Amino acid sequence: MARPMERPPREPAERPPLRAFVRYFLGLGAWGFGGPIATVGYMQRDLVEKRRWLERQEFLNGVALGQTMPGPLAAQVVMWVGYLQSGWLGALATSGAFILPSFVLVLGGRVVYQRFQGLTVVQSLFYGIAPAVMAVIVVAAVKLARLTDGKDVRLWTISAITMAVTAATGAEIALLFVGAGLVMMVWEAPPSFLRRGSPNLALIPPFAFSLLSGSAGGGTLLALALFFLKAGAFIFGSGLAIVPFLREGVVQQHHWLNERQFLDAVAMGLITPGPVVITATFIGYLVGGLGGAVVATAAIFAPIYLGVVVPGRWFVRHQGDPRVRGFVKGATAAAAGAIAGATIVLAKGAITDVPTGAVAVLALVFVWRFRNREPLLVLLAAVAGLALHPLAH
Repeated sequence: MARPMERPPREPAERPPLRAFVRYFLGLGAWGFGGPIATVGYMQRDLVEKRRWLERQEFLNGVALGQTMPGPLAAQVVMWVGYLQSGWLGALATSGAFILPSFVLVLGGRVVYQRFQGLTVVQSLFYGIAPAVMAVIVVAAVKLARLTDGKDVRLWTISAITMAVTAATGAEIALLFVGAGLVMMVWEAPPSFLRRGSPNLALIPPFAFSLLSGSAGGGTLLALALFFLKAGAFIFGSGLAIVPFLREGVVQQHHWLNERQFLDAVAMGLITPGPVVITATFIGYLVGGLGGAVVATAAIFAPIYLGVVVPGRWFVRHQGDPRVRGFVKGATAAAAGAIAGATIVLAKGAITDVPTGAVAVLALVFVWRFRNREPLLVLLAAVAGLALHPLAH
């Protein structure tokens, strides 16, 4: 009996020039809805399986790096792919192409928002959107905590403490992130590494940017740059981890926006493709016009970019180090708690009556039932706001 013919293994395709990657990521940035996991899935499908521009292990190394270093996962993988192709310049080119579509969309939305935010129709839209955003953030916090903390009582304790501090004070929590990471790092690895080991590159970004926790005081654009540099260094576990940082700095410390405007900014970041940290563009424009939007966007992505190109190769060799893994566990557990705490604070301004409470509950059910449908939810909530706001006021 003749043996069936076996299909020969597919030969890897020749890696195309950088401009091909730039074109691909420009398109992905325009239609890549569904959140970071979905976007990374698109990249694996297109670049690894279909076009075979990347080896599977190369791609997975980028995913592992993104899950460890602070920053939004999809943007980090995009930077890693560009870095593999053409070093730091390639990472800059691919990330710029990926971010550009959402930057333009968000900037356009900001211009319209700033011009018409006093109109009744705009107020009605965000009357429904704000409580829906609360539901998205709540589910993000729960999923991040369950994924990160698991059955580890130490991590759940860190999340609970961070949530309580954020909810009670709304204070700057950067040091809580670093402290939680250090506690878990020392707990997971022998303390003697502090005496005999070299500095851990994975810890450099948090320590460096925690020094920027004070007010800039040197002009609006400088203040924006310093604030968003610090914020970009503490996005552990989820892009929404940035919410408590932004609220404390933008609303409480600098008084650039009020609570309602801040919620509107988060909503705009959710309904556009690309990472939710593009919210920085909205805030920057409201504070300092076009220059403020550019500065805020560049500043928030700068530490994310450096977190890929500086320790990238080193990380691939040391990603199993218990010191690195311990720090990431602690920092991500703190991020989950901070998101939950910020939600409690923000909900006071978003859920103000029975209709907004009903929208929040229905949105919570929607987000829990349907994965990666946040843009659709925001649109439905906007329609609800148009219908309910006139009745409530």
